[in-house]
Amino acid sequence: MGEQALQSVRSHRKSDNRSRRRRFVIGVVLALLMILVAVLSGCQSRYEALDLSMYQYRDTKNLVKFVYDASRILSEEGLTSLAYFRDNRARFETPDYYLYIYDTTGTNFYHAGMEEMEGKNVWDVTDKNGKRIFPLIVEALEDANNPHAWVHYSWWEPGRFYPVPKSSCHFKVATPDGEELIVGGGINFPHEEKEFIRIVVDDAAELIERVGPDALVDIADPVSEYNYRDVRVFVFRQDGEMLISPAINSTFSQTNLLECVDEVGQKPFAQALEELESADSVWEMFMAKGPYQRRLIRKCLYIREATLVDEQVYVAAITDLPEPPY
Repeated sequence: MGEQALQSVRSHRKSDNRSRRRRFVIGVVLALLMILVAVLSGCQSRYEALDLSMYQYRDTKNLVKFVYDASRILSEEGLTSLAYFRDNRARFETPDYYLYIYDTTGTNFYHAGMEEMEGKNVWDVTDKNGKRIFPLIVEALEDANNPHAWVHYSWWEPGRFYPVPKSSCHFKVATPDGEELIVGGGINFPHEEKEFIRIVVDDAAELIERVGPDALVDIADPVSEYNYRDVRVFVFRQDGEMLISPAINSTFSQTNLLECVDEVGQKPFAQALEELESADSVWEMFMAKGPYQRRLIRKCLYIREATLVDEQVYVAAITDLPEPPY
């Protein structure tokens, strides 16, 4: 065979080898993609009944999934699953959150972060501000506006000695044993989700329409669900007169909210009321000074209408606007 023919054969062989390698790589990539799709599909179906679209932050979503997974185990296996939880405490305690299980009277069945809590009743336990946490959990579980039963309070980290801000979500579980249990988990130093203030403002508006003027006392109570961390639900009339102040436990200073401006000269309350003419509720962004470096930060006002006896009033709260990373 001549040299030219040999070179042609070698060239064909190299081409065939490259083709085989290319097909092999493509096959591996496709296989991996199929595995990935299968895994993702499985994860999706696992949480298909769990609507997390209202949350901006990944930490919040992960906590709800974490508690939801535990609730499914308990609902399927009942009280026998407590042995599994106790044998795997490290699995249900992370640097960010931990799992706990109570009955509806406040008696602890399991606590991943504080084993010494098991068997104790916490119905009358309050945080450092006097907030009775467990009754608020029971109320949250019955609240249609609060599908994941969020409660906000101060607590302490296992092994630490100082209080930290905490937000916890909960699921109620009916076990095969006939028990009704509450599964929950909380995150320390939580991101301020817009959903958190949507819940308390909607609840406050409904309370006003259901109870009337007496609702204002409950909403203004600093240990109620309507007040947590820097969030305070407040109420004002159409002319801007405050019924509950957003800043102090009094209305002696009758600042007209409609005339209030933010750090760039905008009037967020007046703008929100204009938008409410064609909407049931409004999110209004405005600028404020930050607490540390005093730089400008974005704040978010959530506001909606309510009827107080025969008068139209506005119910609102303010929180930080969610910031990346989500």
